Amino acid sequence: MKKYSINKGIGSSVEFKGLKAQYLFYFAGGLLGNLILVMVLYMAGVNNLVCLALGLSTSGYLVYKVFSLNKKYGQYGLMKLQARKYFPKYIISRKEVKGYVSRNLKLRTYEKYS
Repeated sequence: MKKYSINKGIGSSVEFKGLKAQYLFYFAGGLLGNLILVMVLYMAGVNNLVCLALGLSTSGYLVYKVFSLNKKYGQYGLMKLQARKYFPKYIISRKEVKGYVSRNLKLRTYEKYS
């Protein structure tokens, strides 16, 4: 039986076969969900070949998608992508331009004489 090592150094994240951090959990959860889906379809009486084809195709897509996300975004990329939703697209300032100009002039004159 093959032994697969999970590389976990001090202060580093879990890595298995190139998958890092949260992608490993997405992969395991996706495969578990896929297994449950195929078992439910099989118990419901769906044809064996349909269950097998659906299970293999969804597993293949899951492997492709998780590894491509891991390669594209890296270890913390998905968290950064999710956090980007909470950043404002633009900042609205309702002050008049005159207020900015007068404040900057006061600061400049203060710096000049200090």
